[in-house]
Amino acid sequence: MPDEAPSARGPLAAFAAFGVFWGAWGVLLPAIKEQTGASIGELGIALLFVAAAALPSMLATGVLLDRFGLRLVALSVAFFGLAVLLPGFVHSVWALALVLVVVGAGSGALDVSINVAASSVEAARCVRLMQKAHAFFSGGFLLGSGLTGLARAAGAGPRPILLGASATLLAAAWLNRGASRVPAPAAPGGRRLRFSKTLVALGVLCAVAFVVESGIEHWSALFLETELDASPGVGALGPAFFAAAMVLGRLAGQRYEERVGDVVLLAGGASVAAAGLTLAAMAPSLPLAVTGFFLGGGGISVAAPTLFGAAGRTAAEAERGSSIASVTTVSYLGFLSGPPLIGAVSGALDLRAGIGLLAAIALLLALASSSFGRALPLRRLQPAPRGRLSQPG
Repeated sequence: MPDEAPSARGPLAAFAAFGVFWGAWGVLLPAIKEQTGASIGELGIALLFVAAAALPSMLATGVLLDRFGLRLVALSVAFFGLAVLLPGFVHSVWALALVLVVVGAGSGALDVSINVAASSVEAARCVRLMQKAHAFFSGGFLLGSGLTGLARAAGAGPRPILLGASATLLAAAWLNRGASRVPAPAAPGGRRLRFSKTLVALGVLCAVAFVVESGIEHWSALFLETELDASPGVGALGPAFFAAAMVLGRLAGQRYEERVGDVVLLAGGASVAAAGLTLAAMAPSLPLAVTGFFLGGGGISVAAPTLFGAAGRTAAEAERGSSIASVTTVSYLGFLSGPPLIGAVSGALDLRAGIGLLAAIALLLALASSSFGRALPLRRLQPAPRGRLSQPG
């Protein structure tokens, strides 16, 4: 193994730290709302600035990674680590919107950087890492949301909580400092964005998966409270079990993807998600509904790592950054559209219909993966001689 082969330790730490912030942010939003004096509508508008800045940042970061290599990973983690401090110091809606532009740009850059870093480890070491990396994100999300809930219960405000998230990210940046020693691609990819048919197809499949993922994340608690008369504490079991299932599903995906292959993993996971969400939509009781959301989360969890990994493996080294950025950008549109889509259907009918639509979308993903997956770069990656990630460097 060459000395300059990228290490798995840094990307895994960055995925976990990324999850810690976003887990903390969701729990912290009520305090941010109070601090800025925003109404719910104004807060929603301010949050759109995250997405507005993230999308162009993703594309630009992919091109820059092709030109300068993995040395940008530590910089992107550190930049985001400093950016997340800003919301703790604002006291108006417009100031919040302004700093969320910085947060969104940092988030988009970090999202692409760490996926490229994980893909580079896969290529250099001939192993699969993407499922495990995304499991670290989900685990960090759980940890961040739990610790933030405890901190808020103890009376902590936004600043100390954001300081803790920032410190976690800066520690992850330090662990990624070794990536600066990995040479940039021998033939830089230039400044050209890459939207080939294959990359767009991978992005569309991932966007469909993200509609399901974001739909469960945003609507499961409200479903339990409105359709099954759960208390707020019990309603929180929906997103909690969903998040736990995301961790377990991705760890299982890491274990079994070499045995079953990408197409079976993606289609099988989407089928499990469809069955689980059908159970949730029809559930007459809380235990059945929570079980359905758990199955939905576990099934859909493997989709994004599988598709991002395929984007990285199908690209030449000098084009890996822009290729993953293209798939990430297209797929992110699904994450943004999921909650309002389900909200519109649920408003016109009811939440059972909204969750039922998620089940149908998951089934569509399963059918599309089975029908078209073999025409895409969804395949097995031959294991390393020892069949494991050893001596991570």
